[in-house]
Amino acid sequence: MAKAKVAVTLDAPVLDRLDRLVDEGHFPNRSQAIEVAVTEKLDRLERRRLAAECAKLDPVAEQALADEGLGADVAAWPAY
Repeated sequence: MAKAKVAVTLDAPVLDRLDRLVDEGHFPNRSQAIEVAVTEKLDRLERRRLAAECAKLDPVAEQALADEGLGADVAAWPAY
């Protein structure tokens, strides 16, 4: 996948923490550490958005829709 160069400005304490992670071998370099951090944050935000949308659903209405689809076919199901 192609990568693009970007400039990032960080506060000194954040940069110190980042450098410590690189020095301890958690990441090969600053760029890799920042890429992982941004990716993880974006993933978390996307999951939170999905959870927020799911929270809007009415469980009773969703169950009724699911049951409605099963009603006609239940007799045709094999016994377990």
